[in-house]
Amino acid sequence: MTTDNKKGSAVRQHRFSRMASLASLATRVAGGMLTEGARQLAQGNRPKAKDLLLTPDNARRITGQLAQLRGAAMKVGQLLSMDAGDLLPPELAAILARLRADASPMPPRQLVKVLEQELGPDWQQHFAQFGFNSMAAASIGQVHRAHADDGRPLAVKIQYPGIGASIDSDVDNVVTLLNISGLIPASVDYRELLIEAKRQLHAEADYELEARQLGTFASLLADDNDFALPQVDARLSTPRLLTMSYMEGCPIEQLEDHPQEVRDRAVGLLFALLFRELFEFRLVQTDPNFANYLYQPQSGRLVLLDFGATRPYPATISDGYRQLFTAALQQDTSGIEQALSKIGFFSRDIIPAQRQAVVGMVQLACEPVRTDAQFDFGNSDLAGRLRDAGTRLSMEQDYWHTPPADALFLHRKIGGLYLLAARLKANINLHQLLQPHLESQA
Repeated sequence: MTTDNKKGSAVRQHRFSRMASLASLATRVAGGMLTEGARQLAQGNRPKAKDLLLTPDNARRITGQLAQLRGAAMKVGQLLSMDAGDLLPPELAAILARLRADASPMPPRQLVKVLEQELGPDWQQHFAQFGFNSMAAASIGQVHRAHADDGRPLAVKIQYPGIGASIDSDVDNVVTLLNISGLIPASVDYRELLIEAKRQLHAEADYELEARQLGTFASLLADDNDFALPQVDARLSTPRLLTMSYMEGCPIEQLEDHPQEVRDRAVGLLFALLFRELFEFRLVQTDPNFANYLYQPQSGRLVLLDFGATRPYPATISDGYRQLFTAALQQDTSGIEQALSKIGFFSRDIIPAQRQAVVGMVQLACEPVRTDAQFDFGNSDLAGRLRDAGTRLSMEQDYWHTPPADALFLHRKIGGLYLLAARLKANINLHQLLQPHLESQA
């Protein structure tokens, strides 16, 4: 066994202790607001409540507490930000960004207890070596490197204790905290989103389901030499522990230093895979986290990791997006409206100006696929124009409509690939990658 001196924080397992932790957070944040308010008044200022809430000290309090709770306490804000996007206060966006990277690992004593619960008191006999220093700690679990008793290198994904049982209450408690604080715009109707957030989080906490999804993708991509996926070790896996073969590779962000053709190929492969997922497999891995991809320089293969956020897509949605992309490429506004309605947008009455603005955003988002030519993501200002269009739609047109969950998660994945393409300064002909799927029939 190997370990190090890296400190972790124990995960609170019981619902009441997690609720009390959030209540304590609210009290400390309120105290910070009073202190800052008194200081501002003494200086002759009349601060707004939001400015008092979003001080650096309060941001650290919120981030630190939610990072210790992990689970839904970390995830819910990310799901909310998929809809609100850049319209959320920048301070809250910064909190969410820090939460994605600041999860604390379990201390060794709690980790051993989880291993004993999942694999039995003799769990050590299954491993020739187990590293107590986690390779990654996220919202639902952490990953450790190990070696099987036969010497095979392994990656062991271990779920935080009590996370699955706390999802519903954590989502409700965190949203209540954010709502009371005023961090969520009053016009955001997030009720349906929260239902979907709970459903998605329960799915991500089911490691047996993730193992099946990984196996499905391995079968679908069995003849594709461009991708590599880990293999599940069923003997050492449970609903809360997932053991897989360890996959070598460098983080995909490190391709920034590679030649242009390497960056273009990697990003092109991921977009091509997304189109296959949506139109051919009807099964989409919707998590855009860069950590889900590794690159193997010697073979040129991309390693695909983490299938917890995989969603099946019904034929109606897949066909709706085929219709949407086809209409967008043809600049057919009427066809775009019909496709959006088929997907589930416009489920309530909106004025013509709002409908037109939504169609305009779709046309803007489809800019990289509209022209049969290389699109230079590195030198494009598309992200800024999309942000501005979204701001105008919400603020000037007074439109805030949560799209159907399937669309929301798909747009999250597309947006994540756009960001990766921009970071790697990729030049991709997305039109050529997409066109075969538009010509085929479901």
